[in-house]
Amino acid sequence: MRSSDGRTRSVVRDMPGAGWDYSIARHPYHEHERPKGAHYCVYNRRLMAVCFDDHTIEEGYWRLRRQAAVLHTGEYVLEFSGPDAEALLDRLFTKDVAKVKAGRCGYGLACYEDGGLLVDGILLRLAENRFWYAQADGDFYGWARAHASGMDVSITDPDVFVSQVQGPNSLKVLEAAAGSLPEKFTYFACTQVELGGQDVVVTRTGYTNELGWEFYTEPHHDPEALWAHLQRAGAGFGMEILGLDAMNIRRIEAGILNAGSDFNETTTPYAAGLGRFVDADKADFIGKAALEAADKGRRSHGIKCPDGEPLISGAVYVNGSSAGVVTAGATSPFMGHGIGIALMDSPDHGPGTSIEVRCKDGSRLTGELVELPMYDQACEIPRGKLVPQHR
Repeated sequence: MRSSDGRTRSVVRDMPGAGWDYSIARHPYHEHERPKGAHYCVYNRRLMAVCFDDHTIEEGYWRLRRQAAVLHTGEYVLEFSGPDAEALLDRLFTKDVAKVKAGRCGYGLACYEDGGLLVDGILLRLAENRFWYAQADGDFYGWARAHASGMDVSITDPDVFVSQVQGPNSLKVLEAAAGSLPEKFTYFACTQVELGGQDVVVTRTGYTNELGWEFYTEPHHDPEALWAHLQRAGAGFGMEILGLDAMNIRRIEAGILNAGSDFNETTTPYAAGLGRFVDADKADFIGKAALEAADKGRRSHGIKCPDGEPLISGAVYVNGSSAGVVTAGATSPFMGHGIGIALMDSPDHGPGTSIEVRCKDGSRLTGELVELPMYDQACEIPRGKLVPQHR
């Protein structure tokens, strides 16, 4: 039985005792989550909250859409430094890393030799020869080490933890916490600001396609003082800690994919709708030859289901025959119906295709494949150019 059956989900709770969690890391702000009744998943061998007892998923969703939400993530940060850091990363990723200048971020997408997707994440260029890669759940450290053989590059775990502040009030929180907004803090910017007397790396990024930013807690920080400072700054803007469940709805609406479920080693970037992140004209990178020969058709699309919530791992039917699978499902309070992401068997079925989809209650209901993102196609919300009118 799996959590995708719609009936049972296994999550982690704190309990008295010791043992058998030796390899699991807790976020520096774990003690601020625990009193809220946190339920965790294990992500990159780190605990990441999926929901809390002190608010509903829908309440969390509207907090994200209308005020400010904080997620202490399970993203795992690797540091690449040295004269060959750029050359190694350029070989590992499908995008041209040289185009990511110091003080900027890039989307890091890595493939196997056969073009199948390995992992994705955000690449921060802190200096000319120093990078951080905040990766999604996946086995990337050993892969990078193996391909670094003979190169002058150091790959280390800087013991950094990532938190994100998202929502229309998020930059107001940063401005209050830092005294002013950083200069040129545009979409995908990376910089360092002083927060309550501590220098902290922040990026204009997030997993929601809302206006937002992320901050990186390092070992030398005083996390208690840092969090207390941010709480004071966010108090007037409705900032609260939320879990993945609330943000999951928004990321589905926005078409942000989850590594390991929406795509995996059997899916190419083109099939996942990530072909724009492949620089086919750059020098050789792992998987380039396979991707040059691969089908360029997209197979990942949104699902609109007016009368039910698509079941994760449920079948998607076209003309009565199974033609794909649901990789993500939720009910959108904003859109007022069930939504999801489908990975179709063929690129022949795209937006506008009438489907039937297996739903959480076991029924098979009528739906439609739709474009991703489901709205805000120009991504004006995360750039601060649009505040949506809530339905």
